[in-house]
Amino acid sequence: MKNLKLTYIGFLACFAILAGCERDGIDPITEVAPGADAGAPVITINNPPEGMVINEASELSDLIINLRVEDDIELDEIVVLVNGEEVAVYNEFPDYRRALKTTTYEGLPIGEHTLTVTATDMEGNVTTKTVNFRKEPPYTPEYENEIFYMGFEGSFMDLVSLTNAEEVGSPEFSDDSAEGSSSYRGAANAYLSIPLADLGEEFSAAFWYKVSGDPTRAGILTATDDEDRNQGFRLFREGDAAEQRIKLNIGTGAGDGWNDGAVLDVGADEWVHIAFTVTPTGTVIYFNGVPVNTSTMSGAIDWTGVDHLVIGSGLNFSDWGHNSDTSLIDELRLFDVALSDEDINEMVNPATEVVSLYMPFDGDFTDEVSNRTINVVGTPEFAEESVEGTNAYQGAAGSYLNFSAEGLLGDEFSTTFWYKVEAEPNRAGIITISPEGTRNSGFRLFREGSAEEQRIKLNVGNGTTDSWNDGGVIDPTAGEWVHVAVTVSESETKIYLDGELVNTGTVAGGIDWTGVNSVSVMSGAPTFVEWDHLSDQSSMDELRFYNIVLTQEEVQAAMTEL
Repeated sequence: MKNLKLTYIGFLACFAILAGCERDGIDPITEVAPGADAGAPVITINNPPEGMVINEASELSDLIINLRVEDDIELDEIVVLVNGEEVAVYNEFPDYRRALKTTTYEGLPIGEHTLTVTATDMEGNVTTKTVNFRKEPPYTPEYENEIFYMGFEGSFMDLVSLTNAEEVGSPEFSDDSAEGSSSYRGAANAYLSIPLADLGEEFSAAFWYKVSGDPTRAGILTATDDEDRNQGFRLFREGDAAEQRIKLNIGTGAGDGWNDGAVLDVGADEWVHIAFTVTPTGTVIYFNGVPVNTSTMSGAIDWTGVDHLVIGSGLNFSDWGHNSDTSLIDELRLFDVALSDEDINEMVNPATEVVSLYMPFDGDFTDEVSNRTINVVGTPEFAEESVEGTNAYQGAAGSYLNFSAEGLLGDEFSTTFWYKVEAEPNRAGIITISPEGTRNSGFRLFREGSAEEQRIKLNVGNGTTDSWNDGGVIDPTAGEWVHVAVTVSESETKIYLDGELVNTGTVAGGIDWTGVNSVSVMSGAPTFVEWDHLSDQSSMDELRFYNIVLTQEEVQAAMTEL
């Protein structure tokens, strides 16, 4: 009873305190009128961003749409469209001033696309925002008449038709590859089977091959309907642990024809490029771009009943023991024409690629030419805008990129990039390929000036001394992207701004690379710090290095290479 009385007394005390709050000047919660509508809704599209590129190994993709809409009074409706097709309509909002919405558009095909979001508030004010993006195919054929390509980069997919092969047994991937990061590794009782494209009476096949002598005979590529040899083709090997002969058999309907090919040295353990061509009059087998044997044909190949290509085995061609191949296969291509000697040699010995480094800065710091390791120093960021793609490099204090100079240095050199200059700090390194403590080799591209103008300069070492190119001036207050290009030949340097030559310098004897090991992007550190040309807080996009001296016409073409 005593406890009950105490509880009752405490309740009365609390009631008295609460009642006294109003008397002491603390008002109760009261409704506030929303006031006049001051403007239209504000739309923020978080995904997809403007210029986004979707690159997936699929014909169709699912697009995640994420957006935020805010209004100062009350939202009435939000409509989401993809390419004019209605994806979602929202007209109920728990938080009537703000909506966070996520939806999915399924089946997005390859091509250019537009997302449109329209928001209306209760007063009828309307806002529309649009972003453009695209879905690209995962692979674009590199060669004319190429109709099939397997790169074996972690998948058994024909990247031209986007068709996955059926895996029989346990075929594997090897990190030993002719190109890229992996290749096909055969295994006992294992192979791939995939629908065969329409090849016609003339066709070619090409691939890189590292032969194994175990087992002593095996099928490599076969396309046949049954165990006779009157339809399709069979490329196979046979021999011993020391040497293997590559042979080709073609079915002509009433019979078959042979090409006895040539021998590979198993012990060499080397990648060899193998190609063969088929026409109604003959076949040719090539090793490393060179014809090694030819044969005549009595008629065109017969494709009756042939609908699949088998990779890594002699399926339906096993009566002679041409079963699974444990060799390595990489970069497999089919063509619907008989390639010429020059065509095949170009695959083996491609023309020198003039672009030696390409960094688009689309959400990562990757060299898309060689996938070299990029060391990120400090905390560089990504800008909220770009000239091309979805992003750009945004500099930060104490931050830059550093990577090996291997494969980037030659007697001729050029670099191009888009640049939005910041005047703070008033001097900074942009690209530094320099030894430490001397300017007699390598080069240093940097800026210096004031809040009103920044001069782009180049210093180049020829082995015994250094020379200068005082470049041209960029106005930081304009806040504009400027295209910068620099070329270095055996006698002179040139600096271009927006495709126009702004200054020329001399380099007696050309550039010297002695002691140069690394490249720094957006800083003079760690090798060019004595003049305080440190981290650049400007923005950079679409950085390219070239192993030639670009002409002015090529510099101007690079500006449109988007």
